[in-house]
Amino acid sequence: MRFETQQHLKMGQHMKLAPRMIQSMEILQMPLAELQERIQQELESNPTLELAEPESEAVVETVDEGEGVDAEADPEADVENEGALSEDEKVLDIGDDTDDFQRLEDYNEANPDAAENEFDASESASGDDAQDLRRLRERAEREEFADLPRSRSDDDRDAKMEAIAATPARSVSLHDQLREQWSLCDVKDELRPLGDLILGFLDADGYLRTALDVIADRAPGEPKPTLAQLEDALRALQIFLEPAGVAARDARECLLLQIDAMAQGESESRHGTPDDDAIAHARLLVEHHLDDLMNNRLPRVSEKTRLSLVQIRSALELLKKLSLAPARRLVTEDVRPIVADAIVEYDAESDSYVAYLNERRIPDLRINQEYAALTKGKQIDQRGKEFLRTNLSNASWLIDAVNQRKHTLLRVVRAVVAAQRDYFDFGPQALKPLPMTQVAEQLGIHVATVSRAVSEKHLQTPRGVVPLRKFFSGGVQTEGGEDMAWDAIKVALRDLIDHEDKKKPWSDEALVVELQKRGIDIARRTIAKYRDQLNIPAARLRREF
Repeated sequence: MRFETQQHLKMGQHMKLAPRMIQSMEILQMPLAELQERIQQELESNPTLELAEPESEAVVETVDEGEGVDAEADPEADVENEGALSEDEKVLDIGDDTDDFQRLEDYNEANPDAAENEFDASESASGDDAQDLRRLRERAEREEFADLPRSRSDDDRDAKMEAIAATPARSVSLHDQLREQWSLCDVKDELRPLGDLILGFLDADGYLRTALDVIADRAPGEPKPTLAQLEDALRALQIFLEPAGVAARDARECLLLQIDAMAQGESESRHGTPDDDAIAHARLLVEHHLDDLMNNRLPRVSEKTRLSLVQIRSALELLKKLSLAPARRLVTEDVRPIVADAIVEYDAESDSYVAYLNERRIPDLRINQEYAALTKGKQIDQRGKEFLRTNLSNASWLIDAVNQRKHTLLRVVRAVVAAQRDYFDFGPQALKPLPMTQVAEQLGIHVATVSRAVSEKHLQTPRGVVPLRKFFSGGVQTEGGEDMAWDAIKVALRDLIDHEDKKKPWSDEALVVELQKRGIDIARRTIAKYRDQLNIPAARLRREF
C-alpha cells in the first residue's frame, strides 16, 4: 500500500469589520427613539461626555433644486472643543470626498485600544485614585466651574426620576387576568383546579386549541381528570369569564358564545339592544352556514334557511360587531410612538420643499474640557489618566458617529425630496420609482449605507408622517412613457375597486383591462398579489346582494 502526501498553498482575502465600524453602522441604522436611549446611556456611563448648551437659533437646511442634492453642510461646525485634545484624540473631520465610514476605520487603526474600556472603576474605589476622582467632581461644583455644563446634573436626575415615576406600569398578561377572574367565580371546588389547568393552555387570542384528552394526559398528579370533568370546567370558564368568547375551541364556538351573551343582555352596553329575530338568525347562520357566509354565498344561504336577503344582511350587520379574538381586548399592546427623523416643509417663496433634520430630539454633545485638561496635568496618577483617555476616546467616537449619521441621513433625505417632488405636490399616486442604487451613485456612497440610513426612519411631510423607505421602490413605465412606482399602482388599484359597481365587482382580469385604460400594463397575478397586500378580497367576496 502506498501513501502520498501533498501540500497546497491557497491565498485569499477576507474583509473583517472593526468594532468601531460595526457600531457606526448601528448608530446610522438606529431609529431616532433608540438613538436617544443610546445617547442617554453614554451620558450616564461616560463622565467625559456632556450636553452642550443649546444654540439660540436652530439651523435649517433646505433643498435647493437649482443647485442639486449634492450641496453639503459644514459638518465640522458640529464638533466642538477639539483644541483641548491631542492630535490622536481629535475627532476626525467629515470630508465630502471621503467614504462615509472609512475615516472611522482609519481612526480605529490609529487607536486600537479605544474600542474597549478596560479600566475597572471598582479597582480605583479606594486610596489615592478614589481621592483624585473625588477631587475632580468637587472641582466641578465650585463657583469657578459653575457655568460649565455637566453630563449628569441633579436636575437631570430629578427629571429622570419624574419620567420613571410617570411611566405607566406594564399591563397584566392575559393569563393573569383570566386567572384572577376565575378565582372570583362562584364555582364548585372540584372545578377550580381544572379551570386553572385549562387556562394554561389558552393561546394569545384566548382560544383553546389543545384537545381535552391531551390536557387530561398532561394534568399533574393522580388520578387524571376525566373528559366529563374537563368539559364541565371548560363550560364554566366560557360562561363566567369576560369578554364573552374566551376559552372557545374554534371561531364558530367563539361567535356563538358572544351571541348567547348578547341574547342575555350582557353586551347591551357595547352593541346596543339588538333585535331578537336578528339574534336568532345570526345564531342559525353561524351554527349551520358559517362556511357559506365566509364565502359570500348569500343566495345559497337564503335558499337553505328560507330567510330573505334583507334578514340575512341584518344578521350579518350584527355579526360584524363581534370579534374573532375577544381576549385581545384585555391586553394593551406597547406601541412605541413614531418620531420623525426629518421634516419636509413647503416654502412658497422659492416654490421648493425645505428639508431639515429633527435635531431637537438629538442632544448636542461635547467633550468635558475639565476632564480633557486633566489628562495633561499632574493632578491624578497614570491609572486615572488612562481611564479618562479611554473615555475621551469613546466620547469622541460617539460624537463623530452621531454627526456622521446626521450628515448621511440629511444627504439621503435631500436626494429623496428632489427625486419625489411630484409626491409632495400631488400625493401617493405620483410616486416615482427610486432604486437605492440610484441614490447611492448620486451621493457617492455604498448602497448598503443608503439602506441603513432609511431603515426605520420617518419623514414628517405636508402629507403626514411617512416611512422614508416608502420612497424607494421599483415600478413600471406607462404607455405615456412616465415612470410609475409600485405603490402608485396600488393606489390606482384601490381607487378602481372603491368606485366599482358592488353588485358586479370587477374580476382580476377586468381590473387588468381597467388599469390598461389608465396606461398601466401589469399581469393578472400581480393584481392578485397587490389585492392581498391591500387586504382586498376577491370579486365574489366583494359582491353585494
